[in-house]
Amino acid sequence: MIRMFSPWVAAACVALAVPAPAAPAAARQQATQTTLHVDIRDVNGQTEATVSIGVKGADGLPATGSVVINDQGKPLAGFALNVQGQATETLSLRGGDHSLRAVYSGDSAHAMSNSSATPVTAIAGPTPDFSVSAAPASVSLKQGQSGSAVVSITPINAASLTSPMFVTISCSGIPDQTKCTFTPESIEIPVGASAAINSSMVLATQAASLARAQPSAHRDAYPVAWAFLFPGGLALGGLAFSARRRRFLHRLILMALVGFVTVLGATACSPLYYYRNHGPTDNLPTPPGTYTVKITAQSSNGVTATSHATSVALTVTQ
Repeated sequence: MIRMFSPWVAAACVALAVPAPAAPAAARQQATQTTLHVDIRDVNGQTEATVSIGVKGADGLPATGSVVINDQGKPLAGFALNVQGQATETLSLRGGDHSLRAVYSGDSAHAMSNSSATPVTAIAGPTPDFSVSAAPASVSLKQGQSGSAVVSITPINAASLTSPMFVTISCSGIPDQTKCTFTPESIEIPVGASAAINSSMVLATQAASLARAQPSAHRDAYPVAWAFLFPGGLALGGLAFSARRRRFLHRLILMALVGFVTVLGATACSPLYYYRNHGPTDNLPTPPGTYTVKITAQSSNGVTATSHATSVALTVTQ
């Protein structure tokens, strides 16, 4: 017996048989390739490494975002990629064997990737010194948020010290409307110390705000009114005598012009007047983007200064 199917049942079967369309390729993150080149040199008995990083997408175009240098799996420093998808920085390495690898964190259009490991052997000088590192080496914040990282100062040959070494930590390269603080800001390395001494770094961004501070109240607003009325009164008085005293009228008009200019400088055309009567301007937010925050640790014995640096990649989003 032949069974007859209604047209709507047949249409449903056809719809089930047709596979769902695949997601567009543009919505997927494309693969990336990260490369790392390390150039080392001896500077006053300590090894400095200049790292050159490049990140490209599968389409051959440069990637954006941040990249972190890991040393034997531990974060050493972080950098922001430029418009060419590259970053070049110089790091101080403590004596011994190192294995440096660049790790790209990815962005909305690019997948993360790692470079191959590069082995480096750094020399250890005989004089007291220190190295500096930061973890995490990459911080991502929304406007108005705060983030922290631990800055580690590791003594080198501290047994050769005749007195404690004091190291001061500072930062540079932060975006506008951002604060960078350290606790503590100055670190003491005791004689013979070998363990790392930590300082907490806080990066505080700022969100947009439409709030305005209330202008300060003035006890007497009449002097401003007199500043308008007095020159006007002089001008009217001059017009009354215009029929007989032309020269006197010209002088009054000149005085009125001088008074008018004075009023402009003391009222709404003056930035100070605007601030007092309208309050400060709206708070500006931290600009979105990826930045390289350089952390500098410096010590001085009164004769020579020793300075080493690392960095943290800061990404600010709306």
